[in-house]
Amino acid sequence: MTAEPAITLLIVDDHPVVRDGLRGMFESAPGFRVLGEAANGTEAVARAAALDPDVVLMDLRMPGGSGVDAIRELTRRGARAKVLVLTTYDTDSDTLPAIEAGATGYLLKDAPRDELFTAVRAAAEGRTVLSPAVASRLVHAVRAPRTPAGEPLSAREREVLALVAKGTSNREIARELFISEATVKTHLTHLYAKLGVNDRAAAVAAGYDRGILG
Repeated sequence: MTAEPAITLLIVDDHPVVRDGLRGMFESAPGFRVLGEAANGTEAVARAAALDPDVVLMDLRMPGGSGVDAIRELTRRGARAKVLVLTTYDTDSDTLPAIEAGATGYLLKDAPRDELFTAVRAAAEGRTVLSPAVASRLVHAVRAPRTPAGEPLSAREREVLALVAKGTSNREIARELFISEATVKTHLTHLYAKLGVNDRAAAVAAGYDRGILG
């Protein structure tokens, strides 16, 4: 059998020791390849354009260009790379702008090694990576004034949301629930509307905030 291609990474952090630690961690594990590093958001955008990694591990608060600005610019450019935020900050002022800017996921630096590996694999596949601890802080991101806050999800919509929270792709959800991918997308559209959100990450956050998940 042909081995799966390695997931390629760009590590963005203003602390050289952190970059060295992350590089060593991923290079010692099978299935990952670190293409390069960047010390700030501005450099990250340039390096991502040059290296075309699968995943960008992005810190947020960096002198010389913030992570949020970099995420926003990568999203604007339509970059192929998925951005996984890896930071020590979990305040509302950090989590909300990062997710809104287009980050695929958000982890804290105290995440266990295996959890980080799993998150990078999920991010590479375009799946939402959002821990309950971080999701609970996205209260203001998950409500739209026009949306009735108490409108309940159907049983099937709850099932779909629970699978989304586990990082399950649309194809996998369809297989698990014995429905078509088109039906999965329809359920997602409906639950997004009921929760007042626009994407998977915000839907998971809303699910935790409203007690639907966890």
